[in-house]
Amino acid sequence: MDTPVLSSAGFDPHGLRSRLRALQPCPIDERFAGFTPAAVLVPVVIGGAEPTLLLTRRSAHLYDHPGQIAFPGGRVDPGDVSPEATALREAQEEIGLAAGQVELIGRLPDYFITASGFRVTPVVGLLHAPLALQLDPFEVAEAFETPLSFLIDPSNRTRGRIEHEGVMREYWAMPWQGYDIWGATAGMIVSFAEHLLAEPPSRR
Repeated sequence: MDTPVLSSAGFDPHGLRSRLRALQPCPIDERFAGFTPAAVLVPVVIGGAEPTLLLTRRSAHLYDHPGQIAFPGGRVDPGDVSPEATALREAQEEIGLAAGQVELIGRLPDYFITASGFRVTPVVGLLHAPLALQLDPFEVAEAFETPLSFLIDPSNRTRGRIEHEGVMREYWAMPWQGYDIWGATAGMIVSFAEHLLAEPPSRR
């Protein structure tokens, strides 16, 4: 069995990099072929007391997903040469994170958001604490760090159901200290946990 990348012995970024690079790209299901491509940065912050994930809370006035917890990211622009370029550009625009501060180590499998029609590529990057961020208040109300040990613990996850346009959909949720982490963001965290801990794939 694979050795977990995050365990009581500590965090192994080299092991995570190797595991992500070994992933084979999956062919796109024809049902999702017309989805809008997007990318997010999954920022792992190291160098502090313990590794964390950097998350944002979207501004309340935004049309799409107001006030929700998210990774920095957005739809692919015509000038973006790769999902990595999209994720880094969006992180720069949203939270003032310079590309030189990010060590890209790989991608997670694409995440399909059927309710809004997006195909999201999660790009994993390492950041070194302390961080110097400059938030765009129009898009981002707050940036905060959550311990990886909490987010990847299956006992902290719940499954919820919500009806959208007459269709009942399931989602992951993992509330933490007043932050309601759920939906696509929580789903991508569960995918990330599978690669950190060598868990079997969970239902999406």
